[in-house]
Amino acid sequence: MMKLRLSLRNSVRAGLNRLVLIGFLLLCGCSSSTEPTFYRENIAQGIQDVCKKEYNLGIKAKLFGKTLWVYVPLENIFTKKEKPEKFPQRFEIKEASCDLKDETLMLGYSIVPVPEKELAQDYGYDKKALEKINNVWKALRRVLFSMEREHESEPEFCVIVIADIKNGLVTSETFYYPDLKKVSYGFISWDEYQHRTLTESYLMPEAIDNLEGSFLNYKEITLREFITGQIAQRIKLKFQRPEVEKSADIDKEVRKVAEHTLRTYNFRDFSALEMYNLMSNNKVMLRRAQIFRGAKKERF
Repeated sequence: MMKLRLSLRNSVRAGLNRLVLIGFLLLCGCSSSTEPTFYRENIAQGIQDVCKKEYNLGIKAKLFGKTLWVYVPLENIFTKKEKPEKFPQRFEIKEASCDLKDETLMLGYSIVPVPEKELAQDYGYDKKALEKINNVWKALRRVLFSMEREHESEPEFCVIVIADIKNGLVTSETFYYPDLKKVSYGFISWDEYQHRTLTESYLMPEAIDNLEGSFLNYKEITLREFITGQIAQRIKLKFQRPEVEKSADIDKEVRKVAEHTLRTYNFRDFSALEMYNLMSNNKVMLRRAQIFRGAKKERF
């Protein structure tokens, strides 16, 4: 499995974020019935049925524990842009990882300022593919927002996997279902939702001609996996585009990312956070109480 180059990964994120927003704008104004249309046991089948009947799209949906997976097989989903999007590069990210070991969150990073230069994002979604993906998102949101309201019945995470079954390109987005509701009803910004959603793109030869998604590792996503993955991703996003100036204090910015993410989800299943700057060999240990001192719980 070989990772795609940065410009294509950024293109994937930008394209998916735009299409999800389109779906939200189309659907947020619709009133919902007080009676549920879908129940936990039939939400996967419901998404498949809506996609097939209303959009003539053959997708596969599966519910594993509290994680809903949606597999979308398409062909030739990317195309080269006529006008590439340009952005500055100020840092090189050699490492950005986060894991929970023996009750300690281990955060390692190696981020180096580099001479500023202009980069271009050359690829984006094909218009026809984008329309199909947007229809899948509309079906997904329609089913999820029409299901029974008991908290235990709702999925906790959703994984949307879009596969180019002709070229073997795969992109996935993993999101926390309460985040979807928050952005839909204006409790968080669109930009914040983008940062909370985990995006991954890779080459997968097994995806070629695969209509079932049989190559996927279907599993239940845990909050621990999601939090550690989001911390690492937020660090990359902060320094890739970048969101900070070249003179920024890297250690300080990384710490802000970690604290913000942990506070956002009120994630407390750890005793300490160890930040290790691999370039300077500087280590900082923060106790859990330090991170949550004065923190306010996000409302919804």
